[in-house]
Amino acid sequence: MNLKQFRTHYEPVIQQEMAELISALAIPESLKESMHYSLQAGGKRIRPMLVLATMHEQGAAHPDALKVAAAIEMIHTYSLIHDDLPSMDNDDLRRGMPTNHKVFGEAVAILAGDALLTLSFGILARLEDVTAEDKVRLIDLLSTAAGAEGMVGGQVLDIEGEEKQLGLEQLEQVHLLKTGALLTYSIISGAILAGANSEQLVTLSTFGRHLGLAFQIQDDILDVTGTSEELGKTAGKDETSDKSTYPGILTLPKAKEKLDYHAQQALDALAELPGEQQLLKELTELIVQRKS
Repeated sequence: MNLKQFRTHYEPVIQQEMAELISALAIPESLKESMHYSLQAGGKRIRPMLVLATMHEQGAAHPDALKVAAAIEMIHTYSLIHDDLPSMDNDDLRRGMPTNHKVFGEAVAILAGDALLTLSFGILARLEDVTAEDKVRLIDLLSTAAGAEGMVGGQVLDIEGEEKQLGLEQLEQVHLLKTGALLTYSIISGAILAGANSEQLVTLSTFGRHLGLAFQIQDDILDVTGTSEELGKTAGKDETSDKSTYPGILTLPKAKEKLDYHAQQALDALAELPGEQQLLKELTELIVQRKS
């Protein structure tokens, strides 16, 4: 199965899993609608695909894999809802649609993000087919990847870096936390479900680190080269916000060279693993070559 076939099969399955998890909640209808709105808005589903592709390449299947994938996508979606708020990036457009707070108001948007975040941990806590040890491990690692030591810490560094000229090392630290931590967790969680050994987990962490940096560099490049219609969000936002970016620090051609470097490092890490790792290779190519 190639990546196109894999995505065609699993994207609607992931979408249905998230819809059912939200629909089952006995919560105010306005909150449910707001949560559904952002979850159903589309997107590339890179993070849940990484969970499932990592498992597939390990030759494993797991009955709880879709729930783990859904929980990670909920965390990612909550972060986008909050990123778009006026107090953060102040965006009106996300995935080609009005941002959550533009439709439901700031208060409900904030609470929808909060609900998605907390629900994701509840989903992991209620997994039925993993050992208690692995369940705690998955929850613990997610709390790090999504919290102050990961994504949230990276978001703070990103905000504090506005109107400042960050060095390349500082910028990489922002993106290793803000983007790379949750991407890497997606890979590691799939590997844990697949029963990967400690050596494989280290190699997959290296893969995730370089993949996260490649993802963010391409984001920075697209913010310069893409249009709002292509991106589904406001183009040129980084320059407007006076943020340090890879093209801004390195120039656009050098940023593309840096992108190629991290993509190759990611592929080199995959080469250390048994098997072809074809889906993960194709996901790497998708991240590097994407136009939105």
